[in-house]
Amino acid sequence: MVSQTVIDGLRPYSIGEKIRALRLRKKMGLVELGQHTGLSAALLSKLERGKLFPTLPTLLRVAMVFSVGLEYFFREERKNMVTIVRKNERQRFPDKPATNDISYFFESLDFSATEKKINAYYADFQPIAPEKARIHFHSGVEFLYVMNGELGLKIGNEEHQLESGDSIYFDSSVPHSYRRAGKKPCDGIVVTLG
Repeated sequence: MVSQTVIDGLRPYSIGEKIRALRLRKKMGLVELGQHTGLSAALLSKLERGKLFPTLPTLLRVAMVFSVGLEYFFREERKNMVTIVRKNERQRFPDKPATNDISYFFESLDFSATEKKINAYYADFQPIAPEKARIHFHSGVEFLYVMNGELGLKIGNEEHQLESGDSIYFDSSVPHSYRRAGKKPCDGIVVTLG
């Protein structure tokens, strides 16, 4: 009898479902798989339905039929990753703490996501003299969408003016800075990759 701890530890790997998927991909029936492995169709059916867990030698027989290694069965299945960040959960930070020269405040829109491929922020751009705007750079690329207002953006030696509804994509390894250009509030979404 297999303990509940072992069952709970093996369940996330979905070994039976992986066996069934391999068999169906090859358009093979349980009896045919049994002939290749020397295992009964009844035993294979129980393995596929998760009623039994295979021993390593049994699993190796199945793996050899489909030309996969044992590690194939022990990779956890990736679930649909869904992470929601509620507006009231976000924290607001200045681009430069402990100073009055603030170019923008930002809030992470994806802080609770794991294994992120991008970083997304809500930015509230502040009016600041161009020479005081914080110049920064980071590897990768950046995408910025202006939701409201006018934004002054300096990338390298080039000045850009963006208005509500405009967007820009650029190499973020080039030094850049942002500042609110008009009198009205200015905010947007910043997405970085790298």
